[in-house]
Amino acid sequence: MKKWLILLSRIEIVLIFLVIIAGSVVRMSGSGMGCPDWPKCFGHLIPPTERAQLDWKPETDFKKKQIIIKDEALYYAREGFTSSSSFNDENWAKYTKHDYALFNPVHTWIEYINRLLGALSGLPMLALVFLSVFLFRENWRYLVLSAAGLFMLGFEAWLGKLVVDGNLIPGSITIHMIGALLILAILLLLNAILERESKPDAGFTAKFKFLSTISIFATLIQVGLGTQVRETVDHLQQMGMARNQWMDNMDLVFYIHRSFSILVIGLNFWLWKQNKNLKLGYWQWNYILVILALEVLAGIILAYFNLPYFAQPLHLLLGSILFGLQIQALFYLHLHGEKRIIPIK
Repeated sequence: MKKWLILLSRIEIVLIFLVIIAGSVVRMSGSGMGCPDWPKCFGHLIPPTERAQLDWKPETDFKKKQIIIKDEALYYAREGFTSSSSFNDENWAKYTKHDYALFNPVHTWIEYINRLLGALSGLPMLALVFLSVFLFRENWRYLVLSAAGLFMLGFEAWLGKLVVDGNLIPGSITIHMIGALLILAILLLLNAILERESKPDAGFTAKFKFLSTISIFATLIQVGLGTQVRETVDHLQQMGMARNQWMDNMDLVFYIHRSFSILVIGLNFWLWKQNKNLKLGYWQWNYILVILALEVLAGIILAYFNLPYFAQPLHLLLGSILFGLQIQALFYLHLHGEKRIIPIK
């Protein structure tokens, strides 16, 4: 049964990365309000594909909570009913959670796919919790971590509802991203514990251990700053500013984000060098340096080529992979590094 937990944890990790990519594509394409309600989309389990599906029509069956667009506003059916030959206000209530009443089929389906991936990611997590119950006596941490992951998925879904209801509330999207990284950390810890017996020991110095932890916090800060920059871009876009003017109108957060990357690069390079010179045995640091180089390249492309569409989700994905590798290395250190401590020379 333990091998199933390992498999499910790996599947869930992949799904979380897919959710992060999908969320980034939503942001990049401006599709966050593609479905103006939650959890359904315009009151449908499967969203509409054309604007005509959101018009009121005579002698048509409407389901409860089904949404139409009328007079540039959203209305939902109070109850299920069949319309008569004329529009009857008594059958409809105005949607008041926000005033966004546009339909773009591309945006709608991008947001819908994002939600589907989010829902799909809940299935392996549920299975992890279920199977962990049977292994509770072997290791109670399996159940605690699986349950924590499931709770965080529920929290992310709830936060997603607030984001939609508030028409992309500033700041909530950053919290949404940090929540996804926390789920990733929980899953990587669970996977590390499950695979503990099959991994060789590794070494460390006290300084290496301390700075490994600092590097993770530095990455989290950098990701948080990056999402704030993205929110600035969203604001400039909503103002109707041309794409080639966005970089000239960035606020202080962008310059902090850009300068802070120097610290992140230097810190991770030192850790990679120590791992190599002292032969500590952390394979993750070889990949971390490659990912970091690609991350910097994507950032340069974004800054100097007017934020091209393809580079935005790539930049966020690379940052998420960087965080995943760093925290996996730290868990590896704590689970496998205690037996071979290397003194500071």
